[in-house]
Amino acid sequence: MNRLPVPVSPYGPFASLALHVHDLTIRGHHTETLLAADAAEAITLILGDHRTHRVSRLGRMYALSALGRLDEALSIAEELAADRAVLGGPRTTDAKIMADSAEVLIHLGRIDDGLHYVARAMALLDVAPRTGIRYFSAMASLGEAARSAELFELADDAMRLALASFESPDELYRSSAELQHAEMWLEWALRLEQVDRVEEAAVLIDKSVALLEYWVVRGIDSPVGMALLAVGYAKSGRTDEAFALVDNLLLDMRAAGQQHEARLLHLAHGVALRATGELRAARREFRAAAELAVLTSQRLLLRYELAITAVAEFPGEATWTMLESLRTHVQALWQLRMDRRTMLRQAYRRVELEAARTTADLAASSDALTGLGNRRMFDRRIDTVADGGSLLLIDVDRFKDINDRFSHGVGDRVLGEIAAVLRSHCRHDEVAIRFGGDEFAMFLTTGEDEARQIAERIRRVILARDWSTIAPGLTVTLSMGLAACQSGERGRDLYDRADARLYTAKRAGRNQLAAA
Repeated sequence: MNRLPVPVSPYGPFASLALHVHDLTIRGHHTETLLAADAAEAITLILGDHRTHRVSRLGRMYALSALGRLDEALSIAEELAADRAVLGGPRTTDAKIMADSAEVLIHLGRIDDGLHYVARAMALLDVAPRTGIRYFSAMASLGEAARSAELFELADDAMRLALASFESPDELYRSSAELQHAEMWLEWALRLEQVDRVEEAAVLIDKSVALLEYWVVRGIDSPVGMALLAVGYAKSGRTDEAFALVDNLLLDMRAAGQQHEARLLHLAHGVALRATGELRAARREFRAAAELAVLTSQRLLLRYELAITAVAEFPGEATWTMLESLRTHVQALWQLRMDRRTMLRQAYRRVELEAARTTADLAASSDALTGLGNRRMFDRRIDTVADGGSLLLIDVDRFKDINDRFSHGVGDRVLGEIAAVLRSHCRHDEVAIRFGGDEFAMFLTTGEDEARQIAERIRRVILARDWSTIAPGLTVTLSMGLAACQSGERGRDLYDRADARLYTAKRAGRNQLAAA
C-alpha cells in the first residue's frame, strides 16, 4: 500500500527516527517498517519525546493496514484519535488522524463510523490553510480514506488538492503522493471494467501508466510502484513489458513478505497470460493473488478475473451463469457507491451542525472582551473539579486606579494582555475564566505544587512586561489565591478556600500568591 509520510520535522527533537519508519512504509517495506517502529518507539519513550513517538505509531498503523492486520491498525487509530486531544496540534494534523482512522474503519466494514470520520476530516480541511506539508499529507490521507469507500471522485479531488498544495523540494513526498494517485486510478479502472465502462477505464489506465513510468525513469525506489506498473502494462496490452517486470520482481517480493506488491504482480501476470491464451496458467496466477488478498474489495476483483478466465477456458452455460451472477453482484455493489455518497453528505451535515452548536455554546460561555470563559462557564466547571485539580483566583491590583488614571481603553488592553498570558499557560482541559471587572480564575489539572509553579510564572510574566508600551508610567501586578481540590470536596468549598487566600495575598501587600 502506497503511503504518505507524516510531516515529522515539526514534531519532537528526535523526529528522524519516525522519518525512517515512514520512509520504509512509503517504499512498501512493511515488515521492515514494524521493526523500525519497535526501535523508534522504545527510544522515544525513554527520551520522553511523545510527539515523535506518535508519528512512529502512525507509520506502524500504515504498515499493519497494508499487511492486513486491521484490528491492530484500528487499535492504534483509536489511540491516536484520543491522543490528539492530549497533545493538541494543527487542524491538518487532526484531519490526517481522522482520515487515517476512517480508512481502517471502512476496511473493517464499519462504514457509518468511517464515513463520519471522513466527514470530520473534510470539515477540518475546509478551514485549514491550503498550503504546506501538513495540508498535503492530510489531504492525501483523505484521498486514501475515500478510495477505501470506493468514493473515487472524492479521492481524485483530494489527491489533486494535495498535489496543488505541494511545496517541499523532497521528491519522496511528491512521488509517494503521485504513486498513491496512480494506484487509485488503476483500482477505479478495474472497477469500471466490471460495470462495462471500458472506455473510461482505459483512459484511467493510460494516465496511471504514464505517471508510473515518469517516476520509474527517475529511479524512485518503490516496489509498489513497479508492481502497479506491471498491472498497468498488462491491462493496456503491453504484455511483454508486464512479463519482464513480473520475472524481475515477483520471487523477490514473495521472499521479502511484500504481500501487497506480490498480489499486484500475480494479478498482472494473470492478465498478461490470459491475453496470450495461457488460460490455465492465468487462473493459477489469479488464485495466487487471491491467497494474498486482505480486503474484501481485492478478493472481489480477483473473483471477477477468475470468472472471465473460466468463461474463456470452459465456455458453456455453467460458466456464463456464474459470470452473470457475479456481474449482478458487482452492479449492486457499484450502486452502493451512490448510497455512500448520500451517507457522506449526511455525515458532513451532522458535523457542520455539531460545529455550529459548539460555536454557539462557546459564544454563550465566552467573555466578549478577552475571549476567555465567562461566569457561566465558571459555574459549569466549579462542580467538576476532581481530586488532583486546583483552582487559581486572580485579581489585577488597583485596577480602578488604572482605569481612572489612564482611561478605560487602557484598562481593556491590560485585561486583554493578561487574558493572553493566562490562555498560554492553559494545557488540555484547563480553562481560564474572566468573571468580569478585574477578576480571573484558572481551573488547573495539577496538584498544588505544580499549580503554584504555574501561578508564579504567570505573576512574574505580568510583572516583567514592559507596560509602558501601552501607556507611559503604567505598571501591572497580580494578587493570587490558590487551593487544591481535596477528596470529596464540593466546588463551592474549593472556591471559598481559594478566595480566602486571594484576600490574604491582597492584605499582605498585593503582587503575590497565597497558597497552603
